[in-house]
Amino acid sequence: MMNGKYYVLTEFFILFIILPLSLLLPYDFKIKGASVLIGFTYLLVMLYRSKAVKFKVEQSINWPSFFKETAVKFVVIAIVTTIYVYILQPSSLFCVPQSNPKLWVMILLVYTFLSVWPQEVIYRTFFFNRYDGFFKDKRLLIVVNAIVFAMAHLFLRNTLVIVLTFIGGLLFAYTFKKTRSTTLVSIEHALYGNWLFTVGMGQMLAFPGMEAC
Repeated sequence: MMNGKYYVLTEFFILFIILPLSLLLPYDFKIKGASVLIGFTYLLVMLYRSKAVKFKVEQSINWPSFFKETAVKFVVIAIVTTIYVYILQPSSLFCVPQSNPKLWVMILLVYTFLSVWPQEVIYRTFFFNRYDGFFKDKRLLIVVNAIVFAMAHLFLRNTLVIVLTFIGGLLFAYTFKKTRSTTLVSIEHALYGNWLFTVGMGQMLAFPGMEAC
């Protein structure tokens, strides 16, 4: 029943389309929080049933290949974002690590463990485990995944966030499709995301605690 075609499609639209869009509506914040919590609990139950989440690092990971590809992408991202901040908001360039290193370290830790990993469990591990079979064209699968990942950030009402999460979604979906590793895609996500806060894009992305810069 829970793996039937129409059930799974209905699940997809409720969790990844209706729920994110509903957060844009002006209703009680407590109800919004409860809706997200219910959705997340459902995801965890379904993942537990499918045994898709593994807490052990996969033995088959090709670490050299992963780090080589990730390093190339990171260098490109670092150059582009550094130039971007330098041109549009030079006062923010590396502001947080220079002016408040303790806050910077705290942000890195909180973002990595309380934001990145849950996002990757939901938008890569769960998404691919449940919906991969509906896409004959895997390139379309990656694009759709990036779209719904960006939609999850609509509540922030920030165009730059939506653009960056769509691009990030493409990169993370590609990595997960290739490796099927929550570990690797979480490392990649944490690396790029933490760099954005480090280089000085936190305020542009409306990230809490970045107002001082």
